[in-house]
Amino acid sequence: MTINKALLALALGFALAACTNQQQAEDSAAEAAEAAGEAQQAADSAATTGDAMATDAAQASADAAATAADAAATSADAASAAGTMGEADDAADAAEQAADSAEQAQDAAEESAKPADDAATPPAN
Repeated sequence: MTINKALLALALGFALAACTNQQQAEDSAAEAAEAAGEAQQAADSAATTGDAMATDAAQASADAAATAADAAATSADAASAAGTMGEADDAADAAEQAADSAEQAQDAAEESAKPADDAATPPAN
């Protein structure tokens, strides 16, 4: 009876860890998607100013953020379908790294768009 309880506890522990990895990966994918959306908004904002260099730089960063968001989503799917705890953990880590990349690309897009936004804003009196 004690061995059965230990095995049941072990199985529950693995199931909980798998759910945690999957949730972490899904959260990372959502963060990456949000960062990609904000990066695209920055690129769109730069485009309205007519500053081609800032627009191109911001769009390149927005594209990088979108690519990272896709990678995070793929990793989240892999975490969900993982056959082992190690695979799920690795996929969750990859999703988190992709989300970090998307956020860095978002920052780059916003920085690239900033000179264009500053030039388009008239000085205050």
